[in-house]
Amino acid sequence: MLKIAVITGSTRDSRFAMKPTKWITDLAKTREDIEVELLDLKEFDLPFFNEPASNAWVPTSDPKAVAWQKKLAEFDGYIFVTAEYNRSITGALKNALDQAYVEWNRKPMGIVSYGSVGGTRAAEHLRTIAVELQMVPVRSTVAIGGAAFMKVSPLGENGEMSEIEDAILGSAKSMLDDLVWWGNATKTARVETAQSEAA
Repeated sequence: MLKIAVITGSTRDSRFAMKPTKWITDLAKTREDIEVELLDLKEFDLPFFNEPASNAWVPTSDPKAVAWQKKLAEFDGYIFVTAEYNRSITGALKNALDQAYVEWNRKPMGIVSYGSVGGTRAAEHLRTIAVELQMVPVRSTVAIGGAAFMKVSPLGENGEMSEIEDAILGSAKSMLDDLVWWGNATKTARVETAQSEAA
């Protein structure tokens, strides 16, 4: 059984993030091949990154960052739910990504993005960051934009996510399928590498 974390990327009091986060978490929980847990960045209260270097090179000293790293280490893959802020991901999410390194390595990641153009520019930026952190970005993503975004956003009709499922359910299922395939492949490889290094 793969363990997958859904990470919500916004910490604003007025955030929209929890609506798509809950939707993708509930959908993922319907599967029998993964165990899913929601990680809300707001609950981790991470400091701004202020370590001498990444934990790939120097052990992290801040206890909140260490707790975040230990939590991330439990998982075999990640789904990031991100808004698009000025053509990129949120500052809170970038900081959370920077607070770890080795814990992200050789694990798949999927993306649920949202905004007027579906958060696609943030998603592409997030893919680039993920590659640098040695994650495996899966091909399929969920982009909530345009009329669909205005249907569920408080800036528009503030409807339920079920009202736009016709537009996003297919891509969400494909993303989860990709995540499971790559999750199993990378988990097997990590185990084999660890056994080889221990021999």
